Amino acid sequence: MSANSRLTVAAHALAWMELNKRQGHEVATSEQIAGSVNTNAVVIRRLLAELRRAGLVESRRGAGAGWMPAREPESITLSDVYEAVEPGTLFAMHRATPDQDCPVGFGIRPTMRGIYAGIEETVRGELARTTVADVLRGVLAAGAQAGI
Repeated sequence: MSANSRLTVAAHALAWMELNKRQGHEVATSEQIAGSVNTNAVVIRRLLAELRRAGLVESRRGAGAGWMPAREPESITLSDVYEAVEPGTLFAMHRATPDQDCPVGFGIRPTMRGIYAGIEETVRGELARTTVADVLRGVLAAGAQAGI
């Protein structure tokens, strides 16, 4: 199983757009953001469309087209971002119902739901305490330390 990077890429895009804004640019193109993320611009456009539906970014068409944050970075939490790009629970159960005549098959789902509920509460709480502004501060500090 591989880890999902959608939250990381979305946080990257939002932090990049905010830095771009601070550098005096009104909008950012999906190509510019994709260059920083090192991915295809189509991937970024799809992710930005989800962020737009959640009210986290806005887009402009025509001359000067591009993307911009819809809110201040201090008011966008990673929980907001996560809900925009990964709605639903963090963990899933089996796709097919396990053998209900087997003690493990019968008890695994309720047991795991209880475990996952506690983990999910902790993770979501941490995401809710962290803003895009916090992410950008960390990014800039790491870059300064590395001389970038």
